[in-house]
Amino acid sequence: MSLSRSKQSVTPAKAMLAAVSGYAMDGFDLLILGFMLPAISLSLALDPSQAGSLVTWTLIGAVIGGILFGHLSDRFGRIRILTATILMFSVFTGLCAVAQGYWDLLAYRTLAGMGLGGEFGIGMALIAEAWPAEKRNRASAWVGIGWQLGVLLAAFITPPLLGVIGWRGMFLVGLLPALFSFMLRRSMGEPEAFTRQAQSAPSLSFAARLKMLVQDRATAKASLGIFILTSVQNFGYYGLMIWMPSYLSANFGFSLTKSGLWTAVTVVGMTFGIWLFGVLADRFARWKIFLLYQFGAVAMVVIYAQLRDPTVMLFTGALMGMFVNGMIGGYGALISDTFPPQARATAQNVLFNLGRGVGGFGPLVIGLLAAKISFVAAITLLALIYLLDIVATLFLLPKKQGNDDSLGAIG
Repeated sequence: MSLSRSKQSVTPAKAMLAAVSGYAMDGFDLLILGFMLPAISLSLALDPSQAGSLVTWTLIGAVIGGILFGHLSDRFGRIRILTATILMFSVFTGLCAVAQGYWDLLAYRTLAGMGLGGEFGIGMALIAEAWPAEKRNRASAWVGIGWQLGVLLAAFITPPLLGVIGWRGMFLVGLLPALFSFMLRRSMGEPEAFTRQAQSAPSLSFAARLKMLVQDRATAKASLGIFILTSVQNFGYYGLMIWMPSYLSANFGFSLTKSGLWTAVTVVGMTFGIWLFGVLADRFARWKIFLLYQFGAVAMVVIYAQLRDPTVMLFTGALMGMFVNGMIGGYGALISDTFPPQARATAQNVLFNLGRGVGGFGPLVIGLLAAKISFVAAITLLALIYLLDIVATLFLLPKKQGNDDSLGAIG
């Protein structure tokens, strides 16, 4: 395999900037879609199930793109394929701005989602190979914070801009982070760890890389446990973040601006939770930190479902967000420690994006339960799925962490 030698190997700082900016773009795009759903539904005469499916199919596209681009990244390079994913996202996000109906918008969202799908896993693989193993948890957590930065930006600019430029204009605004990320990556080379591995090891087929996820009993258990954790994570996150602004508006009279404030406060809590997870996981056993956050998520979701005071709900959302989404600070390092470099991005994107595909049904399930029973019942359901997380952490996840690349995967 030939790799470009005209560019210098990426430094830890540049790797972090590339990974964080890409994942920030991912969060920005998904949240502005959540804010725009009422306007899109009115403009294109969409019913609630069609509106929810725009989110679901964006995430399904991310699953497909994540699996595809993860393999290509393991074969051709982290930076090169990250740049390609940006181009794909940009083209189809731009086309969303000129959609004339449900079906063409659905197609554009799905294909844009494919471009987004590679961002998390390739960025996490890039961080694992550019940063020392003993700092892998906090470095991976910083990448997770990138999503929250994108969400915060969307929460602040969407309410004032949406009424001025409309949902079509907002899709064009969504191109700006992509253009920044593309320009940032043009001058970067590949991490030295990837280059050494690519030059010394034979190129593997996609099937061979997938087989490494279940190559023995211990690895198969780890893969199943990680899949459960990422599924629960994404189901809870998307279920809450897509429907909570609408719920607060309908039941408590929150304006779009105040719903944006709720989102911002909640995301601040999530950001703190992710940062804290990385710090704690580098100092203590990571699996124990997962348990701490999972028990916290169960408690906070149950408590939050009982609240009725709008002001209390506004600020308690930060504490709930800390536990519910803080766990994303550990997934990148967990997967990087579990699988060797030649299958690392494939494992990251297959396991995380399959979980994101399951999580994509969160908005649909929460919406259906809210319509047929109540939103309180829908939120309470989330507490039950975090119990599944606890079981997976105790009995399926590997307990070791911080492996050097030369040690390979578990087994």
